[in-house]
Amino acid sequence: MTWETKRFGDVCEFVRGPFGGALKKNIFKEDGYAVYEQQHAIYNQFDSVRYFVDEDKFSEMGRFELFPNDLIMSCSGTMGKIAIVPSGIKQGIINQALLKLTPNKNLSPQFLKLWMESRNFQEQIESLSQGAAIKNMASVKILKEIMVPTPSEEEQKRIVAILDRAFVDIEQARAKTEQNLKNARELFESYLQQVFSQSGEGWVEAPISDITTKLGDGLHGTPKYDPEGEYFFINGNNLDDGKITIKEKTKRVSREEYNKYKKPLNDRTVFVSINGTLGNVAFYNNEKVILGKSACYFNLEENVNKEYIKFVIESPLFQKYALREATGATIKNVSLKTMRSFLAPLAPQKQQEEIVRALKSLKQQYFHLEWIYIKKLDSLDELKKSILQKAFSGELTKEKEGAVV
Repeated sequence: MTWETKRFGDVCEFVRGPFGGALKKNIFKEDGYAVYEQQHAIYNQFDSVRYFVDEDKFSEMGRFELFPNDLIMSCSGTMGKIAIVPSGIKQGIINQALLKLTPNKNLSPQFLKLWMESRNFQEQIESLSQGAAIKNMASVKILKEIMVPTPSEEEQKRIVAILDRAFVDIEQARAKTEQNLKNARELFESYLQQVFSQSGEGWVEAPISDITTKLGDGLHGTPKYDPEGEYFFINGNNLDDGKITIKEKTKRVSREEYNKYKKPLNDRTVFVSINGTLGNVAFYNNEKVILGKSACYFNLEENVNKEYIKFVIESPLFQKYALREATGATIKNVSLKTMRSFLAPLAPQKQQEEIVRALKSLKQQYFHLEWIYIKKLDSLDELKKSILQKAFSGELTKEKEGAVV
């Protein structure tokens, strides 16, 4: 089935948000007319509003006002997210990061939104976008030249109805899968909590300072970077499930800088993130690294199992302690004093090894379940894209309708 197509600019009125200078933060009020942002398109919600302008500013910017059944699209960074403006929202305008689309009377807003979410449209705007690090939407002039399928109004309604039914089923399957993933994670964390909350014969609680020979943090400052250096400057975000992960953006330093800031690390060294994300853990395996301030290190006594302490740090026991004792409103920080004072539940050495074996086995099972559920979520996303693609390729004929839903 072939549908007629028309220029985007012939079936929609385009209004790109005002230049940034027109909506500076110093003009915002505590209440008044809403300023709608990218988050409203990305999360398809219009209830939560952060910024407002007064009546004079609103009148001045009247062409940017939103009305029910307009569409808004995010245009910077997270591009191409679309939402339909519902009835009853707070009267307001769009900011510079949004594009407002008002379809003509022969084009259903619901049909247009679904088409704009299809692979065909999304790939076009991706290829037309500008910017290396932060993508920005192509100009309105370019977008207006994209060809839009324009079947009859009856056909638009039929396609919307088919897709709505299919997507309800997909979203129900997604919600169930996400709940299963959450349950698996909570079950593993619950078991960790249970293991380290018990106190059997020979168990003791020891502050970290009593089971380490050295405890410190990284450099409180910035080393001199060297793109050709053979050493890496790592922080808490480089610690991942027992390993140091060197990322593409991880900075390098020279041997001279390394010698200036190196720490006394050895095969008993454990790293823990203590700033921002708390409780990521890695072991030192002779990597060529210097440490930043968002991670601490400690060298364990010989009679303490490294893997055992890793599980303790990853458990709700430590996580709750770290959050309770952390300072900082936005970015949480755990001090070295707090780390030294943490009471680690220590089983006898042989039992530590048994606990590690049991937890490793359970964690493998959890990872396997997580992989299954994540694959299923990916498959549901692909199914949605596939159905959209078929719909806007004219493949959802009445004969095939039942096969989709």
